[in-house]
Amino acid sequence: MIFAYNKEHVGDVLMVIAADDKGQENAVERKGNVARVCVAEGNQVVAWNIFEASTIVGNIEGNGQVELTEEQLKKVNEELANVGFSETLVKENNPKMVIGFVKSCKKHPDSDHLSITQTEVDNGEVLQIVCGAPNIKAGQKVVVAKPGAMMPDGLMIWPGVLRGVESFGMICSAGELRLPDAPAKKGILELPFDAVIGEAFPVGK
Repeated sequence: MIFAYNKEHVGDVLMVIAADDKGQENAVERKGNVARVCVAEGNQVVAWNIFEASTIVGNIEGNGQVELTEEQLKKVNEELANVGFSETLVKENNPKMVIGFVKSCKKHPDSDHLSITQTEVDNGEVLQIVCGAPNIKAGQKVVVAKPGAMMPDGLMIWPGVLRGVESFGMICSAGELRLPDAPAKKGILELPFDAVIGEAFPVGK
């Protein structure tokens, strides 16, 4: 579950992304300052919008993806209950932007520029990730945006299929991470080999 806030461009609205709607038509139900967004067919909840957010939860620090304190999350859930929704929002504590290790890398059978990697992201957890960077290779320490991550530009990362091959995340470049002095040349960011697999990567720092 991702929490996002951008007062300058969106207004005083806390946006909560719960799932990928996969391009399906959405239905919105609003009660007071809370809007629940569901897939129209099946009623799966994919997002929540909390209006007048700073009045409800207090000051929200950051722009883009933000972290709520336990007290702020409690206030959000109290607001949901007060307006008549039965759901409870739960904050995920595992990081979505992490240091990974490319265990294997092979050419995509149906592309001249894509590669299929098996990338370890934490304690033996390995994700298959299709990558288009020209400098991707086995043995690298890299930054991985796991499914459910929000990139600095607001792009959400979900599982997908690239040229018929499933992909469960994205291996990131310095530019995609909005790092200062990111090179213009295309390619993933390669980290020092002593970087710790599974450790959260501080985006934009």
